[in-house]
Amino acid sequence: MTPLLTFQSVSKSYGESQVLNDIDLNIDSSHFYTLLGPSGYGKTTILKLIVGFEQVDSGEIIYKGKTINHIPANKRKVNTVFQDYALFSHLNVFDNIAFGLKIKKLSKQVIKAKVQEALKLVKLTGFENRMVDGMSGGQNNVLQSPGL
Repeated sequence: MTPLLTFQSVSKSYGESQVLNDIDLNIDSSHFYTLLGPSGYGKTTILKLIVGFEQVDSGEIIYKGKTINHIPANKRKVNTVFQDYALFSHLNVFDNIAFGLKIKKLSKQVIKAKVQEALKLVKLTGFENRMVDGMSGGQNNVLQSPGL
């Protein structure tokens, strides 16, 4: 079976600091993966490379059998939610959750159902119209959860 995502000899540096050095990685769609490690060890860099926010210095990133190194972030069919700066302060809770669904051009009914399901899951039903800067720190952390 072809892996969903593959890193082949991927390296990435920022100036003199080599963050990733010749990384090989295969991610299968039938498993759940976690990136775990100390600060500065490349976890966020790996995610940024996958979604296209950063470019590899060398190596290939292969998604569903196709190299995606030069595909712009907005054309990749990959999503991620980062721990910080993940919420749009000018959007309310509903629109923050619905943002990716709207980009995928899902119907309004599907978007509404998925947002309601997500809000129910994290016990934030009723907060749909609240602006994110009006949420408590704990509520914002829930909104930024990768599970949404």
